[in-house]
Amino acid sequence: MSRSSLNIAMLAPISWPVPPVGYGPWEQVVYNLTEELVERGHQVTLFAAAGSKTRAQLIQTVPHAFNTWPRRELERPRRYDQDSGLLEGPPDLRILEQQHVATCMEHVQGGDFDVVHSHLHVHALVFSRLIRCPMVSSLHGAAWVRSMHPVFDRYRDQPFVSLSDAERSLKPDLNYVRTVYNGVDLEQFAFEPRKQDYLLFAGRLSPEKGPAEAIAIARQADTPLRIAGMIEPQHRDYYEREVAPHVDGERVRYLGLLSQRDLAVEYHHAKAVLFPIHWCEPCSMVGIEAQACGTPIIGTRYGYLPELIRDGRTGFLADTIEQAAAAVARLDELDPAACRRNVQDRFSRQTMAAGYEEVYRQLAGR
Repeated sequence: MSRSSLNIAMLAPISWPVPPVGYGPWEQVVYNLTEELVERGHQVTLFAAAGSKTRAQLIQTVPHAFNTWPRRELERPRRYDQDSGLLEGPPDLRILEQQHVATCMEHVQGGDFDVVHSHLHVHALVFSRLIRCPMVSSLHGAAWVRSMHPVFDRYRDQPFVSLSDAERSLKPDLNYVRTVYNGVDLEQFAFEPRKQDYLLFAGRLSPEKGPAEAIAIARQADTPLRIAGMIEPQHRDYYEREVAPHVDGERVRYLGLLSQRDLAVEYHHAKAVLFPIHWCEPCSMVGIEAQACGTPIIGTRYGYLPELIRDGRTGFLADTIEQAAAAVARLDELDPAACRRNVQDRFSRQTMAAGYEEVYRQLAGR
């Protein structure tokens, strides 16, 4: 390892393997960052769930990612086993996450790391003053959850990276050392200037993401809409009430939860991606991936969208459903190549890695 290279402990989320097969935006960010740091000559140790793949050194901390855990084990009933004298039941994911973090901390204490980079909400913060090297945390929207604020308050002096300037509004009193946008692998999202006559909504089907508003926009614009994304259990009633009645397989189609490869195909051909969010979205991968394919965004002014969208050049910012619908008629004014350049210049995995590299060097005093 050269004198200019760094020894980095990368603490990944463990909801999905790294990289994820389908959904898993944080895991995808970790993968993009880790691979690019290795490409830049750094020594990276990735702490992740079994099933992960990387060119970095991999420490598998738990036997399965939580969302790929064998269902028969997750559904194992709690019962007393008279033969063993033990209470049997499903795995305790909370304890396994503690094991995941502790495994990383043990390696850090016994190694020669320059920095730990945590992508785990607040769950690793409690170790930050107990290890010999600095720990920097990427928020990934965690400050949106008020129940986490007491931990943030206790460790507010520790270094944090915001994924957008807008994200800082969720907890403005933290020690932010830099804003680093999420970055995509441009090779995975080919540029496609030829578009078809449909709009796309991609993301979790939750109220704050705005799928019902996307349907209203497409209807007013008289343009077919395709919807892709996860329906989480807590939002099943919302989906059945606000979205499902409009899904007819023609004007509105629900595609399910797509893999990154299949979602890229939808990005390629959509006239635009609708982003009618009404929460402080920190830095969704959807908007960046779509623009990498040359597809503009029509979105609200919430969260990172004003930082992503060059209004009138790579998309349109709208305050109402009516304004968003009117913007659909203006899409021919936009150059798909401008969307691609926006990502190349500001949201590539190379740009992301360079930003974090500066953070690591600053914290390591190098």
